[in-house]
Amino acid sequence: MSVVGVDGCRAGWFWICLTRTDGWKADIAPAFSHIWERWVEVESIFVDIPIGLPDSGGKERLCDRQARKVLGIPRSSSVFPVPCRTSLSATSYAEACRINEYQTGRRLSQQTWNITGKIREVDQVLRSCPLSKGVVREVHPEVLFWALNGGASMKHSKRTKAGFRERLRLLERCYPGSQDIVTVVLNTYPRWAVGKDDILDALAAAVTGKLGRGSFQSLPEDPERDSTQLPMEIVYYWCQSGSVRFQGRAPELLDESKSRRKAQWH
Repeated sequence: MSVVGVDGCRAGWFWICLTRTDGWKADIAPAFSHIWERWVEVESIFVDIPIGLPDSGGKERLCDRQARKVLGIPRSSSVFPVPCRTSLSATSYAEACRINEYQTGRRLSQQTWNITGKIREVDQVLRSCPLSKGVVREVHPEVLFWALNGGASMKHSKRTKAGFRERLRLLERCYPGSQDIVTVVLNTYPRWAVGKDDILDALAAAVTGKLGRGSFQSLPEDPERDSTQLPMEIVYYWCQSGSVRFQGRAPELLDESKSRRKAQWH
């Protein structure tokens, strides 16, 4: 079973595929549609982006509220309100705030506005490609780490050295070979293109897909659906011990010619 974990990055979208043969590939795509076109036949594509958007109303998505609850302080601050669907068409932060406030009673945070374009990309793929529904699913990195760690949130911020080491140790424990993957990726792509935390977030999504093998849970258990019938859910794989080991050889780069090149984007 091949699975793909995806996280937005400065250069577009960073993805990691863990393959059926226990190898792996990683690259950066300029658009989410490119990822879908390349990996249309994989079992799952887990992406760190909101899927299922409200049209109006003052209530936040139930999945976001539940995610904050399980994460607790301070990791709960990483879950922020999503925009309403009509605000995706805005061409400026001020316009998006006006639309969102009119529809929901809340202005958008700058963080939300910064990823609005990426939310729109994923939403367009899901709405225009029926096959993508059920394959492309929403995850939240801190929820993934919480679940892989047996229900214990990470102690340190992911943007700190301690937070990076904490998350990488957990991934290595759950999926031996994660350290090697991260080392190769760090040596392949510059930090202006993909951050260290983006790499870990995408790998956590891929590892979740590989370990879960279809046995995934979601917040909430019975997701709400938006007006386009997209689920408002955050998917995760519960690892009670926090130390499940994947049975198989350590992943390796399938295309060795890429391991030391500088990526090119258009």
